[in-house]
Amino acid sequence: MRHEEGLAGRGYFRVYRVSGKRELYEFLLEAVEASGAKVLFASESTRAPVYLTVEAGGANRSETTGVLVYPFRCNPPPIKGRPKDEHRVQVRYGAEETWGEDHALGLDPPGVDVTLVLGVHPGAGIFVGLDPLRYDPFPMGISIEFKDSKVVAAKRDGWHVWERENFAGRRREASRAPQGIETLVAFGPERLLDYVRFEREATRLRLDPPLRFRAASVAAGGVTTIEKARHMLEEEFDLTSQEILDIVINRFRLRVAMRGGVAEHHLERALNADASIGEVVPIDEDGRPDFVVTLADGRRVLVECKNVSPKAYADGAFRVEVQKTRASKGDPASRLYPGDHFDAVAACVFSATGRWEFRYKASSGLKQDERFAGRIAPLQRVDETWSDTLAEALDDGLAGNPEI
Repeated sequence: MRHEEGLAGRGYFRVYRVSGKRELYEFLLEAVEASGAKVLFASESTRAPVYLTVEAGGANRSETTGVLVYPFRCNPPPIKGRPKDEHRVQVRYGAEETWGEDHALGLDPPGVDVTLVLGVHPGAGIFVGLDPLRYDPFPMGISIEFKDSKVVAAKRDGWHVWERENFAGRRREASRAPQGIETLVAFGPERLLDYVRFEREATRLRLDPPLRFRAASVAAGGVTTIEKARHMLEEEFDLTSQEILDIVINRFRLRVAMRGGVAEHHLERALNADASIGEVVPIDEDGRPDFVVTLADGRRVLVECKNVSPKAYADGAFRVEVQKTRASKGDPASRLYPGDHFDAVAACVFSATGRWEFRYKASSGLKQDERFAGRIAPLQRVDETWSDTLAEALDDGLAGNPEI
């Protein structure tokens, strides 16, 4: 059936008839037990997704969770025509002629039920967790490749996080994530319940890939357990739960998709604490920069906030993507910012360093795109030419815009 929006924004999902999935189904149920939980209910193995009700904890403190799992088979090497050390997740349900239809996921925004998209690899004894927000709707018929080194790391450590580049292709005009990367987590069966807890919060807060990477890296240490006094994201973001909720409720875009909202909050706090800045005004409008900033000397500038990638260049420089979420149909240049769209970029380095700090650069100093004149290149190096304060970045002669 078609995906529809019902009460509380829940998605009523499409159910697929599947065959040959019994091995995946049994591996999933065994993993629930291995992770310290008990299966109270499981839907049939001949249908996908699989719905589970699981219970964890003791008699005095139990945790019952509904889990909607989309299991996809992982194929081990050798795979014909592919590198000898390559594994792959095959995203396929239904007949091939139906792959072009809408294959939306079932998602539960309140977080009562948790949606997982899992590559199931019984032969290797691991799962590969994909980001549900990047695979909604499912791009049926594709494969997600990963190297044997990822399997080795997951089996050795029980939990392994990495980034994978994804690009626009023949079947889609833009990459699944605006950053051009996605975050994957491979883990052993004994960590399944931890992954459910991690995914509940990552989906609820709609973490973009860089923040998802950081949160998943912290979750590797087991800080997602219910015995933790503070919530894992309170620890991760250095904010109280009330502050997180205030951020979400006061920004329209965050109610739709939380893309860098936490970084914006920390940037606002950092700018307000800067003696060289007189006023900071957030902008909560689609298509506009994130802040209007008035410096103490009277200059008014537009500032765009971006998250750096957790993966740095070989020389240690950070990298940050400076482009819009999507392009207008038929106009690839529309995804790139014009040079005058904002006056400066603030790059949040938390994903790479674990510290809520920023590096600044005036737009006039950003690398220009080689294909489209007057447009900013989508990938920028955050190196020694970037400044620690906004005022310093603007001291190259930018006068500011009194008409903002």
